Amino acid sequence: MAKYRISRDAKDDLKRIYRRGLLEYGEVQADQYYRAFFERFEQLAEQPYLYQAVDDIRKSYRRSVCGVDSIYYHVNGDTVEIMSILSQQDVDTWL
Repeated sequence: MAKYRISRDAKDDLKRIYRRGLLEYGEVQADQYYRAFFERFEQLAEQPYLYQAVDDIRKSYRRSVCGVDSIYYHVNGDTVEIMSILSQQDVDTWL
């Protein structure tokens, strides 16, 4: 497979997460955490069914926890679509 696409919402989430990390932990840690997401996206593209389905949250979605945040994605043909990246407190709002 090895392809992924990041939705506009997920891009906004990445920006929010990076800003939060920069303010709370500094540039070095914010950069490391940010890069970890892209490493995970690559892994998801290679092994899209590695992580659990969360049909109770959204039909056909899967979740991969990365640090303190969860990546919500689904498989669409040969592409993994990264839909949102949320902290636990954000899930209730997102539902």
